[in-house]
Parts: sequence; structure tokens; C-alpha cells
Amino acid sequence: MCGIAGFCSFDRDFLQNSRKWTQVLVDMRTAIAHRGHDQTGEYLRKHVGLAHTRLSIRDLAGGAQPMLRRQDGVEYAIVYNGEIYNAEELKQDLELRGFHFETRSDTEVILCGYMEYGPEIARRLNGIYAFAIWDGGRDTLMLCRDRMGVKPLFYAEEGDTLVFGSEPKALFAHPEIHPRADLDSFREIFGVGPARTPGCGVFCGLREVKPAQIVTFSREGRNASIYWSLEAKPHTDSYEQTVETVSWLLRDAVRRQMVSDVPVCSFLSGGIDSSVVTALASRELSAVGGTLNTFSFDFAHNDVCFRPNSFQPTQDRPYVDRVLALYPLHHTYLECDEVTLADRLEDAVIMKDLPGMTDVDASLLYFCGLVREHNKVALTGECADEIFGGYPWFYRESLLNADGFPWSSDLSARTALLSEETIRQLDLDSYVRQRYLDTLAEVPVLPGETGEVRRRREISYLNLRWFMQTLLDRMDRTSMAWGLEARVPFADHRIVEYVYNVPWEMKYQDGMEKKLLRDACRDLLPPELLYRKKSPYPKTYSPVYEKLLTERFRKLLADPQAPVQRFLDRAKAERFLREPKDYGRPWFGQLMAGPQMIAYFLQINFWMERYGIS
Repeated sequence: MCGIAGFCSFDRDFLQNSRKWTQVLVDMRTAIAHRGHDQTGEYLRKHVGLAHTRLSIRDLAGGAQPMLRRQDGVEYAIVYNGEIYNAEELKQDLELRGFHFETRSDTEVILCGYMEYGPEIARRLNGIYAFAIWDGGRDTLMLCRDRMGVKPLFYAEEGDTLVFGSEPKALFAHPEIHPRADLDSFREIFGVGPARTPGCGVFCGLREVKPAQIVTFSREGRNASIYWSLEAKPHTDSYEQTVETVSWLLRDAVRRQMVSDVPVCSFLSGGIDSSVVTALASRELSAVGGTLNTFSFDFAHNDVCFRPNSFQPTQDRPYVDRVLALYPLHHTYLECDEVTLADRLEDAVIMKDLPGMTDVDASLLYFCGLVREHNKVALTGECADEIFGGYPWFYRESLLNADGFPWSSDLSARTALLSEETIRQLDLDSYVRQRYLDTLAEVPVLPGETGEVRRRREISYLNLRWFMQTLLDRMDRTSMAWGLEARVPFADHRIVEYVYNVPWEMKYQDGMEKKLLRDACRDLLPPELLYRKKSPYPKTYSPVYEKLLTERFRKLLADPQAPVQRFLDRAKAERFLREPKDYGRPWFGQLMAGPQMIAYFLQINFWMERYGIS
């Protein structure tokens, strides 16, 4: 993985002041240097500049970027962040078409593929990627992002110039792009956050290339197009055939994602998703005499403070231990204490450039730093719940039929601390309602699908477009903050395409969530692991953490200069701090409850201070 950045303008000649604009490129890639420290490079031509900071995973010696190729007098250049899992097949096809490769890197495969197929190359890629290609023959800059949106790519236009980068901070290193916010920025933060409307960068004028989108910038202006989208299709396979297909797709995804010139590890929570990925990865490595490194995460004092609830019924540690008894793994238990967790809340904002999933972000950021001391590449179990229907809102009637985003359908918790003037001015109900309706209008359905069948399509699509994006965003920033590449086998677009059309009765076979996935992996894990009730990413239940947050929030309330004060009702906030916190009724997802609401406001305040938001 890497960090990319650059700019393009057809009304300027950057070579007339090459020293200045080269330094801008250096500043932009320096702002995201955490994404890869192994190599750096800049490319400057009359109308375009590209910058790259590299994390070397494949072809350690030969994959330097920006990478250039010339053909028929035309120069092409690419900066790229990601991994292409079908690079060898594409390379063989391109060699038959006359291309000769100078490296073993997948970067060169993408560039040569563009030279042969143009933007259509995106449809041929299996992987996680965000890249920019400068086509010197057409005078066109092309930005492209992978189908599921695993890798990020932001852009903004200022006057005649388009500026882009892997993270907002890269854009803010450009002299003409500055962090600004308007009412819609705060509607995003208070109304849908820590999720984001697809394509929205929250900051004024900042956009994100959407998943499966190509954005081109030429003398004719900017143009955006989608190169892939989900399709509703009749599912004709029997249950046995469906199980077999899912089993093969998942195994093939893990096998492909084990390709690396550096050792691969996995995150192991003890849940079915990470346990399945770990089991498959371990089998792949054992076949060649290797041993997989695995890591599990927990919090200090959870052994005594843990409180079972409907969202998080059991602790993870006993199940991790059972996986370790089954496979030859080299395992490390990682733990985070309360002070470290609270202190990382601000680091998580810096990492994301926005308020986020509070201690979920902060803890994963801390843990990824520890994992990076051992490995550069990690496999994760992310996305299985969104794809196979593992969350309660897929099967609990009250959540399934909620008239809004099911992970955040009740806005009352979000407005509980806001002043009446803020509530009136932001009108969050209308804003969030429109985002919800806009998404429902996109849902792929078959002719005649109505009622419960259509609603289940809607829930699946909402999860893929909103909730999964939030978790992928979290995974990218927390891992790449340390130069750790996180791969997501479940997000293979072939799995998503197939399972989207599998009827709910197959996914929820015998009244069990994700039964289809469990049956597809029954040869990998024993029943006590395979049929374990879902338990999400762990969080701390320690009263020490809640006390730390309360103390910091009271300090914020006492500071008249705290920028978030303009949104708060002090009396409401004081009353909220005195009330017992309900850990079992989250206001976002399954993890963000009372303490996380306090942490979220602390993050908003820090974000406004750091970015000069007024």
C-alpha cells in the first residue's frame, strides 16, 4: 500500500516554476508519508504533477513510482495505492498483445493495461486500488477507485486546478486548498457521522471518488462515470450449490490475497469471520512450510468489567484460544488500557481528518501500530456481516423495518446534547431522510419484487453503500497510519455480486444469521466456533474509561473558547453526564453507546480546533 497525491491544470504551466511545484508535490506526499516510508517520487510536467510515497509489498526493488511508460511518442505515468490480485493473469494477456514488462509489480500491469484498454482496464481488475494515470497523448488525468471502496481517494477543484490525494491532509498541503466547513459539513457530522454520504468529503469542496467510479479531468472539464454496479439477478442455484460456490469464492479470495513478497499475518478475534480467514491463510502457509502470525485485541479489565448485552453477548478470548488449539499459529495477545485509549481519541481524528468511531478507531489505531512491529500485511474478517447478513437489523423485525438507516434510525440520541438553535438550523431529520431516500432509489431489484423481499434488498444495499464503507474507511486509516496493509478477502467483488442475489432464506437458513457462510466453512472449524453467536469488535466496559471521558468533557464545558460549545446545550450536557450510560442501546452501529457519545463530542471539538473550523 502507498499514498498518492497530485494536481492538474490546463491553464497553467507548472514547469515555469518547477522548483515551487515540485516542493508542493513533496509537501503533499510528506503529509501522507505514514502510508509508506520505503520510497518516494515526484513527476512534474507542463499541466500535471504526481507524487507517491511507497510501502513495498510486491517487487520490492522494481516497483518505484511514479512509474512511466512511453508508446508511439506518448508518455504515460501512474501513481497507485493498492493490490491487484489477478495481476498475473492480466500480465499474461498483455504479453500476448506485445507488451514487455520491466518489473514484477502490479503497478506496471495497470499502466500497460490502460495503454491497451484505456479506462476499460478498471473492469478487468480484481483487487483493492486507488490510482491516477496521466495520459500525455490525450492530455487527460484519470482517477479510479476499486469497486468496494477499500482504498480511499479524495479530490477538490480550486479555480482551474484539480487536486487529489489518498487522504484529505494531502490536499490541504496544496497552497490553494484549505479546510473549511459549512452547514452541510455539520449535518454530515451530527446527522450521519461517523458514516459519510458516498462521495462526500465533509469539508467544503472536498469530494471522494466513489467506489467503482472513474473521474477524468481534461481540457473539456471534469467527468465522472461508474464502471461497475451491483445487478439484481434471479438466483437459480440450490442451497447445496450455493454453499459450494461461496466456499470456492472465499477460498480463492484468500488464496489470491496471500500473494506478497513480505510475510502476511491475520487479525483473529475468535468470531467466525476472522477465524475462517485465519484458518484458510494458515492452510495456505502450512502447505509451503510457513506459520501464520495472528493477533487478537482486548481491553484492560474487561475480564471483570465486561457486561453481556444483546449486541455483544460473549467475550472473545476463549474462542481465540480454541482456534489456536486447531491450527499452527504464532499468536500475540494485544491489550489496551483506559488512559491509552482516551489519549488516542485525538490521534484518531488526525489519522482520519474527521471525527470517527471514537474508541473503536482509537483502539484499532493503537493495535495496528503494535501489529506493524511484526508484519507489513494483514488479512482481516471485515465485511462478512454486511454481505451475509450478520447484523441484528437484518433479522430483528423492529430494526429491519425501521424507517431510516437501521444502524442509526433514532436521531434523538444524536440531538440529546444539541441546543434548540442548532437543531433548528441544521434540520438533521430532513437531511438524513433525504440521504436515506436517495440511496433507496438506487437499490437494484428484480421486476415485481415488493414487500419483505424488496426490503431485504434495501437493507443489504444500504449496508454495502454506507455501513461497510464506514468500516473500510476505519480499517484503511488505522492500518495505513503505520504503513500496515490491511486486506479484506470478504470484500472480493465476486463474493458481493453472488451473495447479493442469494435469497434471505438461504443466508438465514434454520433461523441462524450467516448460516450460509457457516455451512460453506464447516470443514474449517468445530461447531462451537462455527455456530458462535455474533459478537462485534471488542470495546472497553471499564468505568475508568467512562470517568476519563466525563472529566475531559466537563473541562470542555468549562472552556468558553471550546469551538463545539456553539452547538451544545450546557444543561442537557450536564444532565447527560449525570445519567447512567446505557451500553446496550447504541446510537450508531452496535458499539457506539453512551460513553462513545461523549467521546464523539470530544473528537468534534478537537477537529474544529486542529483544522481551524469556525
